[in-house]
Amino acid sequence: MAVPISGQGRRFQVFEGSNDVVGVEDGERVSFASGGETVVGRLYEAGFANGRSPAVAIIGPMTFVKEQAPVQYARRLAANGFTALVFDPRSRGESGAEPRCVEDPMGKLADLRAAVGFLAARDEVDAERIAVLGVCFGGNTAVHAAADDPLIRAVAAVTPHFRNPQADAMWLGGPQAVADRLARGREALAKYEATGEVRYVTAVHSTSLDVGMPGLAPWSWYQPWADRGLWDNRHAVLSDAALLSYESLSAAARLTKPFLLIHGDNCALPDQAKRHFAVVPTADKLHLRPDTPHLSFYDVPEAIDPAVTQITDWFARHLGPGTVE
Repeated sequence: MAVPISGQGRRFQVFEGSNDVVGVEDGERVSFASGGETVVGRLYEAGFANGRSPAVAIIGPMTFVKEQAPVQYARRLAANGFTALVFDPRSRGESGAEPRCVEDPMGKLADLRAAVGFLAARDEVDAERIAVLGVCFGGNTAVHAAADDPLIRAVAAVTPHFRNPQADAMWLGGPQAVADRLARGREALAKYEATGEVRYVTAVHSTSLDVGMPGLAPWSWYQPWADRGLWDNRHAVLSDAALLSYESLSAAARLTKPFLLIHGDNCALPDQAKRHFAVVPTADKLHLRPDTPHLSFYDVPEAIDPAVTQITDWFARHLGPGTVE
């Protein structure tokens, strides 16, 4: 059952007994250009800023839309004095681009950097105080963007599913499984380029391995969103040509910005998180290891609330807090 609740003078809905967003009507609907596409987002004003506030661009897990995990962090960070921006990456949700439901790491990187540029141009934002936050797969994008974008002054990653060939083999069932899936992705991409035909598989499934995100845990979290018509349970197979050619370790090795990592042993691939943290050259970094399951960081208040407190403290230390009236 969906029930309305109020927040910051606006109204939105959640499913009773959960933290799932049904219809997001809070925040300001905004759009900006990225790589020739229109990206649509929601902007949350800093709750108590007087003058220009620090700001945070937030990017979520694989296949995400803005109404999922990102909005949970945006509302809380806005209440803590940071202007917060969430958005649908290209080919997802309200944003443009064809084909739909493509998982494109470099496209997401461009979209996040465009989001940072959008924030920097806003009158209410201090362009010298912008950070990025990534959740799960978004942690790769956030670290990569922060490594290369001078507008980004600090970065936080929550339960990041970091990427390199070893990590992909652990995720997908071994090197041969990765090689097979990469070959199918390249074949699907070639067919699309030659004919315009797009092959899709489901993004999640309870038993099938021929999906975008294999495993029972992703299915149990994402499928209710699909059942409610709030998320498209499709994965363009051509995505795998880019997805499985991407790695985040080299970006981590270039990161010189203040870096907060929230990732414990109950999160995905903890050894890869430790490996990425170790290669970050800055001494201004902190690895917090809460004993919290991976998916709890998507929408469980008991996991998100303390994480946002830690993120707020980290960003305030490096960007300065919003000015209290």
